[in-house]
Amino acid sequence: MTRSVRSRVLRAALAGLVVAGLLPAGSSTSTAAPATTSVTAATELPGPAGDKAARPYMGWSSYSMQVYNPNGGSWITADQLIAQSDAMHAKLQPYGYEYINIDAGWNDGIDAYGRPTPSKKLYPNGLQVVIDHIHANGQKVGLYTIPGISKAVIDAKLPIYGAPGCTTGDLPVLPLQKGDYWGIGYRIDFSKPCAQKYVDSIADLFGSWGLDFLKFDSVTPGSGISDLSLDARDDVKAWSQALKRHNIWFELSWALDINYADYWKQYANGWRIDWDVECYCTGTALTAWPNINRLFPKLAEWWRHAGPGGWNDLDSLDVGNGQMDGLTKDERRTAATLWAVSAAPMYVGNDMTKLDAYGLELLTNREVIAVNQAGRPAHPLSMKTNRQTWFALNPDSSYTVALFNLGQTDADMTVNFADLGLNGAGKVRDLWARKDLGTFASGFTAHDVPIHGVRLLKVTPQKNSAITVNDDDRRMAYDGAWERNKNYEVPAVSQALTVGVTDSSPQSSAKAADLPTRTVEVNNNSPEIVYSGNWNYSSGRGLGDYQDDVQWTEGNGDSFSYSFVGTGVDYVTETDPGQGDVDIYIDGEFKQTVSTYLDPAEGHNKPQQVVYSVSDLPNGSHTIRAVKKSGQFMLLDKLNIRQESLLNPDTATFDKNAPADVSVQLGRDPGELDGIAKAGQELVKGTDYTVSGNTVTISKSYLANLPVGNTALDVRFRGDYRDDIHATKADGASVSLTFTGTGVEWSTALAPDQGDADVYVDGKLVRRVNLHNDTRVTNRTVFTATGLRNAQHVVRIVKVNGDVLRNDTIRYSIAK
Repeated sequence: MTRSVRSRVLRAALAGLVVAGLLPAGSSTSTAAPATTSVTAATELPGPAGDKAARPYMGWSSYSMQVYNPNGGSWITADQLIAQSDAMHAKLQPYGYEYINIDAGWNDGIDAYGRPTPSKKLYPNGLQVVIDHIHANGQKVGLYTIPGISKAVIDAKLPIYGAPGCTTGDLPVLPLQKGDYWGIGYRIDFSKPCAQKYVDSIADLFGSWGLDFLKFDSVTPGSGISDLSLDARDDVKAWSQALKRHNIWFELSWALDINYADYWKQYANGWRIDWDVECYCTGTALTAWPNINRLFPKLAEWWRHAGPGGWNDLDSLDVGNGQMDGLTKDERRTAATLWAVSAAPMYVGNDMTKLDAYGLELLTNREVIAVNQAGRPAHPLSMKTNRQTWFALNPDSSYTVALFNLGQTDADMTVNFADLGLNGAGKVRDLWARKDLGTFASGFTAHDVPIHGVRLLKVTPQKNSAITVNDDDRRMAYDGAWERNKNYEVPAVSQALTVGVTDSSPQSSAKAADLPTRTVEVNNNSPEIVYSGNWNYSSGRGLGDYQDDVQWTEGNGDSFSYSFVGTGVDYVTETDPGQGDVDIYIDGEFKQTVSTYLDPAEGHNKPQQVVYSVSDLPNGSHTIRAVKKSGQFMLLDKLNIRQESLLNPDTATFDKNAPADVSVQLGRDPGELDGIAKAGQELVKGTDYTVSGNTVTISKSYLANLPVGNTALDVRFRGDYRDDIHATKADGASVSLTFTGTGVEWSTALAPDQGDADVYVDGKLVRRVNLHNDTRVTNRTVFTATGLRNAQHVVRIVKVNGDVLRNDTIRYSIAK
């Protein structure tokens, strides 16, 4: 898909868009006031829909078929919408599907107050007849709009309904500023009271029609805009407030900027996290595998933000008919699984009158639907491979586990229960096959998971097991001002320590390298680089590439990502006239758009160009992700990773002719030292090395057996569990976990900036724990309670004093 294609499609469909409504010749100028509509009281859940958004919604959207069919408008006519509603009622509604969402192009004018009027051509008997039919089927109905207001409506200076003295001419920001991606309308100035009243008047009109859902498209930051040159946040807030009175679900689109996730969560019930799933293959296919594959790295960043009240939207689920989906059967099931385990809204994009048997099987598996409706977003164990395990811990202590094979061959895939946080045996059920597979002691292997295929499992802990719950798990309930990471964590990292082993004889000149930092070159074919989309590999190019090879793609939205330990990274590629822009993300945060374009006057295929570089990252674990934005090609040649040296080079040389222990000062607290290894072989603490203060001493008996030269030792440090932590500076802030079991323990960091915390079990203060320590250490068990009655319990931890309280893990025991 390209933005130009999408723009042409939508410009054709948006001839009479709602708030940005043009005033075409012959448009309605009705002065009739809207019918009175009841107002639903607000609920405690975020977003305007309240309890309605306690779970991801299920339904159908017209847009996939609108762009699949050459006459897209035919998919939002009264007859077509009624046909889709009836098909849903017969085939999918018994399984929870209930929304009929009408996308762009449903209206063709405005009334005398600048509010949208439904198309008379599409709905000759009125849109209300269609809405009433959908409601009579026990379903809900949705419509579409975008931010801003059109120039025609501004110039018309129409009165605003219910707001004496206000006109549409009062509304825009002056001078006029573009209000949406396509340039259809202009920004509204929400510092003016009339602006909110205008949005309220439209929301009240929608409420009088019985609207249940509103898709708000071209929301920025997002929607192809990587900066604040377009900013629709004021529109989002205004619409959220207006829709809340009518309990209307508010969905934002598209490719929302994750840096503003907290804002979207405050005001909306869902948000599209990526570009359109459609391939824009008119009459050929609805979607394509790269458009599914590229969602995995996005979800790895977004999953924490989904929960009751607001959900990560992956766009239409186009898996209902193999003759139009554009996916293989395995890819269709993988897509359905990804939507389910991500707790994403499951709305079909197919013609529901033509669902095939396999599509119905995918869309009506009650066990898979239950995974989706449980609202427990899964997350990956690792993104370092294309064979990925995604999992979620459920309130009943079971795990949902999806084994995704995104690689190019069939593969056996193993999940170790300990990696999930389960210490003990688990009973495994295959949810797609609806079959129990048995009880396994420590893990499960799925054999021959097909290319682009999946196995979806439920793992139920058995007796005498224990569950470790990470700080970012949705089962952790935080009260007060908490932050995840923000430099409070200590990543579990490995760093190279180089010891020079020398020979004092005249012919030897080897010595320890004086390297305060080092650069590691990672070639494009490294198995730890994860490619998302349709990438190709070329070698033997003879153009001066690093190791004479590159990885390349032509698909906008395709990306690569690489996780590393260090302080900096360079993206190295070739530049060429056939290449364009690439968006760079570090640790999930957009950094900048870089150009890989080369002016033809300067030549072609200019190799090994550093197009992006950063050198001031905190020393620890990071991820770079690069996404193709434009141009015909995007290439990756190599990545340069900068790492700090732990070595004090003045004290780290060992002379074989004058044997002595070598003392090495470390760049961090050795109290967190987890071990030292060379070529995967563990050194024995106390024999091969000792630790004292800030110094590690490597024994002469070990060094004497090493060859002359510089020996790289892998020094590993303990970090917070899964390399993250939650922290608060507010006294009285708390974290709690509800569990069923017979024992519980809390593990966290100790540090100089920490003080006391009170631990409550079932509402009773059990112990005050002191978390102060002269040095920073992690993974310390600071509270344990055993012998609890086998029932549901709540453990709650409250900050008492100190600068910071950190929460890492809570572990509980399953009854014997």
